[in-house]
Amino acid sequence: MHKILTITLNPALDKSTHINRVLPEKKLRCAEPVYEPGGGGINVSRAVKKLGGESCAWLLAGGPAGERLCELLRKEGVEYWAGQTKSWTRENLMVKEDSTGDQFRFGMPGQQTEEQEWKQVIEKLEQLKELPEYVVASGSLPPGVPDDFYLQLAVIAHKRGFRLIVDTSGEALIKAAGEGLYLIKPNLGELAKLAGKEHISALEQEKIAMQVLDEGKCKVLVVSLGPRGAMLASKETGILYVAPPTVKQESAVGAGDSMVAGMVMSLLKGWPLEDVIRYGVAAGTAATMTPGSELCRKEDTEEIYKWLQEHK
Repeated sequence: MHKILTITLNPALDKSTHINRVLPEKKLRCAEPVYEPGGGGINVSRAVKKLGGESCAWLLAGGPAGERLCELLRKEGVEYWAGQTKSWTRENLMVKEDSTGDQFRFGMPGQQTEEQEWKQVIEKLEQLKELPEYVVASGSLPPGVPDDFYLQLAVIAHKRGFRLIVDTSGEALIKAAGEGLYLIKPNLGELAKLAGKEHISALEQEKIAMQVLDEGKCKVLVVSLGPRGAMLASKETGILYVAPPTVKQESAVGAGDSMVAGMVMSLLKGWPLEDVIRYGVAAGTAATMTPGSELCRKEDTEEIYKWLQEHK
């Protein structure tokens, strides 16, 4: 068993292309599409591979799109286990407009998932003889999967002793937060919901972050601030901000997943949390420098991390 395991219940076959201009009521002839495996945990595993690490990606997959997704994972050298579903895996589309540089991202809803299909993930995790050190559960939940799915994972984590990282939103995040959860990566809107608020200002985000920790909702909190980087909050470090350098941005797709990959690899190496978040921000920033949903490149990540170390 690898030391890093990722879980994705709502994967997608991602298709990206480009065209000079997107116009209504016209037949638009796009460039040859690029297909990539997608979904939160899958992208974390792909980014871990690109950064020189190893993991095992658990996912649910069905139909021709699911078969193609697994084929692409094999080509990338990402080890995986796929639980079969009757419904076909969804497909997403991203179109870049060459004349403006704008991206149009069309995300399709997940398909209905039956109880025995998602429960096979729970049962498989409960029965593992060799446990990973870190489990990353990431992405949205498809129809048919209860909002407390990530909470069920947290209960297993608390019982069996591995560290659980959850990157999701909405009710799934709110219900997951609690005992057994090691790290979460909300944005400011999701942080507000964790604290039972509609909105929070920049002036109160630090206080609320520490409140989330005091309430035992997680041990480490990393708040994504978009182009401004991220904020780390923990009892060990207090509050720390990491702002990335300005880079030429090609695509924001997969930046959050790359950030999680950088952090979990650093945690596995035993780095202090201050360096963990710097490497995570470096990987997330590096992902914005690549086209489509290519994710981060190791050389870009290392260069940005070096810059962050010099400017801390």
